[in-house]
Amino acid sequence: MSACVPTRTSDSPHPERVHPPHSPPRAPHRRFRVAGADVSASIAVFLIALPLSLGIALATGAPLQAGLVAAAVGGLVAGRLGGSPLQVSGPAAGLTVVTADLIHLYGWRTTCAITVLAGLAQLGLGCLRVARSALAVSPAIVHGMLAGIGVTIAVAQMHIVLGGSPQSAVLDNLRSLPAQLADLHPAAVAVSALTLILLLLWPRLPGRMGRLLRKVPAALVAVTGATATAVFAGLTQPRVELPSWSSHGLAGLPEGPVLGLVAAVLTVTLVCSVQSLLGAVAVDKLIAARPGLTAQVSRSDLDRELLGQGATNVVSGALGGLPVAGVAVRSAANVQAGAVSRNSTMLHGVLVVVAALLMVPVLELIPLASLAALVMAVGIQMVSLHHIRTVTRHREVPVYAITTLGVVFLGVLEGVTLGIAVAVAVSMHRLARTRITHDEKEGVHHVHVRGQLTFLAVPRLSRALHQVPHGSCVVVELDGSFMDHAAYETLQDWQRTHTAQGGSVELTGRRAGTGTDAGTGTGTGPSTGSGSGSGSEGVVPATSSVQSVAPVNGTADSPLAGCRCRPWTPWRNHQCDSPPPAALHGGRAAEPQAGPPKEPSGAEPGGRTGAVLTQAAESAVTSGPARSAAALAPTTHTERVEQNEQTDTTDSTGRGERTEPIGATSAAGATGSGPSGRQLVRGISAFQRNTAPLVRGELARLAREGQQPSQLFLTCADSRLVTSMITSSGPGDLFVVRNVGNLVPPPGEESRDDSVAAAIEYAVDVLKVRSITVCGHSGCGAMQALFDAEPGGVQTPLKRWLRHGLPSLERMADPGRPWARLAGRAAADAVEQLCLTNVVEQLDHLRAYTSVARALRAEELELHGVYFHVGEAQAYLLSEVGEGKGEVFDHVGVADLSA
Repeated sequence: MSACVPTRTSDSPHPERVHPPHSPPRAPHRRFRVAGADVSASIAVFLIALPLSLGIALATGAPLQAGLVAAAVGGLVAGRLGGSPLQVSGPAAGLTVVTADLIHLYGWRTTCAITVLAGLAQLGLGCLRVARSALAVSPAIVHGMLAGIGVTIAVAQMHIVLGGSPQSAVLDNLRSLPAQLADLHPAAVAVSALTLILLLLWPRLPGRMGRLLRKVPAALVAVTGATATAVFAGLTQPRVELPSWSSHGLAGLPEGPVLGLVAAVLTVTLVCSVQSLLGAVAVDKLIAARPGLTAQVSRSDLDRELLGQGATNVVSGALGGLPVAGVAVRSAANVQAGAVSRNSTMLHGVLVVVAALLMVPVLELIPLASLAALVMAVGIQMVSLHHIRTVTRHREVPVYAITTLGVVFLGVLEGVTLGIAVAVAVSMHRLARTRITHDEKEGVHHVHVRGQLTFLAVPRLSRALHQVPHGSCVVVELDGSFMDHAAYETLQDWQRTHTAQGGSVELTGRRAGTGTDAGTGTGTGPSTGSGSGSGSEGVVPATSSVQSVAPVNGTADSPLAGCRCRPWTPWRNHQCDSPPPAALHGGRAAEPQAGPPKEPSGAEPGGRTGAVLTQAAESAVTSGPARSAAALAPTTHTERVEQNEQTDTTDSTGRGERTEPIGATSAAGATGSGPSGRQLVRGISAFQRNTAPLVRGELARLAREGQQPSQLFLTCADSRLVTSMITSSGPGDLFVVRNVGNLVPPPGEESRDDSVAAAIEYAVDVLKVRSITVCGHSGCGAMQALFDAEPGGVQTPLKRWLRHGLPSLERMADPGRPWARLAGRAAADAVEQLCLTNVVEQLDHLRAYTSVARALRAEELELHGVYFHVGEAQAYLLSEVGEGKGEVFDHVGVADLSA
């Protein structure tokens, strides 16, 4: 027996409970407890699931009880075994077309058997741990599939809404629609219209009472209202019929052609799996948006979710239920209702079972036209304008359109297959399609390469490069993100030859990289810091573009020479080496110090400092509304090597030297030789050369459409606050007002400067911003000046302005008011305490403005307070905690920002 195994005497009638040494005794067994938030969330989800389950069963042509079975099994089995704790599973609208086709072809009992087989297939895929691979499907295909299903649902349910019955195919439904319009049933149309009106208007109820009423799901209100109207008005029309559970149809042995059954199983497996996995990822994003919930709820385990969905479909099919998948509407309602564990999903399943057993007389009062109108509205919503704008922005309209049309006219599996084929063809076309142009402007030859530079484009690239005359100045612009080995060698060999013949070459691009020429006197070496060698293979990664900076006449005389800053580094306060005076006046530069030069903090070998525009930021800037301030974030060492905007050369003394593009010297000289002028010109030149091509399209759109910012951001004029960096915003997102101390003068107060009041009025009344944020920061000089100010004396402009901060001092000194505080720690000193108090006070000043008060009453505007600690690079968001307890600025962490 192992020494680690505790022993006990056999003659003891009451053996003692033994636990491992040096560990606390086992905690007593706790009873099963359900949080109150889970109970309320389960009720909200149940009220949504009940009418939708019946409506989806109606749309598929299955027994209506099958929808209730699927909802109950989805809540109990998937809720207990699934990998996404807060995702709600049940009969999904995305499966309506598939299930309807199966019932039409094979009958109900065989459809149940197909559901069981699809569940077994999901279990197998889950055991193989391939869930992540399902996310590789292009979003355009998924959105197109959902849009096609939505169109099919809407067209079919239109017949029931008008009082008729739908056909099995979309074309048949479209052809019979004119005849159905000519033969309307007034009772069905009236009930359907009432359902749609309630669905549309209920979420838009205004005022405080409307906010309370909106907590009741619109789907439940619509169906209940239509049912009550039909009952009290005595309208005669088809209603829900729930047969006895004793006659409920269960799964039978599959009957039909083997290939057809295999295709059906694969279709159900594909649609259920993809929809469930994408739904789990979406639920994770919703959870991340709720502060504090991320610590309680773990991220989705996609392989476990696939296993849970497989087990659910096995049970649902065996019990005569519809196929089950994760559903977005119910999952979102679950998270928004405050659920904190998987108990809410399971309780909703219990409530469905109770309703199916005890509420049959009530459910049989529901008109079929009301359920059809509800499902038709869901189908219309599946054709999302947001999705269409997204695929348009990413140039994937052909994939979306072909998938949608294929699903509508051929079927789900056929449409998805066509979409995948088109997506592959589009990707291959983008990879192989490269446009190369050559033109001459003012004596400089420009070779522009648009697209990916692969071996397929090498003949055309070589032809364009050899059209350039010997000894000329050349700018090669690489407008792509990929270059393979063959293209790299072609470009490197040509550049070496051209520079040896007295020419100069500058390579630029959307993603800048390292120089192609190695160690020549007229080019720049690879980004290795050595500057020697002959350009060995593999110096430049295949995924990075290439840039070589041509020499500038009189480099030592250039006012830009010696600076090691690169684009997007001004916010780092230009931590660079100032050029020696001799270099600025044509003299000999100072001798280098013995030993290696001291690198600034965070510098790379060779003296590289600063941050560059990352590839992720480029795509964010050029993709339209989804702009990001990630362009300001420092990249890693590897990214900086691959994306280095300018290249170092090293002379024989080991001294690093920076060369600039053609025209930089003349541009700098036009503004004088002062340090500030050189810094200004350097920044503008870097913007025009590197950043302007990336943002030009977005700024052109904003110039055409005008600004439509989402919020007014009022903050201090302190140079350390970069609003776009803190808020991850871009052009057109923020209407920014900056002043000393982020002060908001109270309305009506006599002041020589009405600029802040004018900006608030313009932002609220004209721009219709949806939120106003007052942002204070640590180490605020204005708050320090308020402390240091002495009463009386000469009223300087600064003193006159800072009087708007005196109410903050009074608020802080008032013993009857609790102080604003930071979550987790006390204020470092009185100045920081005043900075926090000032944010709260200025928000009160904002509420006194007429335009702001009016927008707040109409619930068209929100006010936010933010405190940014500069040294910690940490943002704190103001949260109201109740009367008499003061205000708390809570952390905004990575999980909160990722939502």
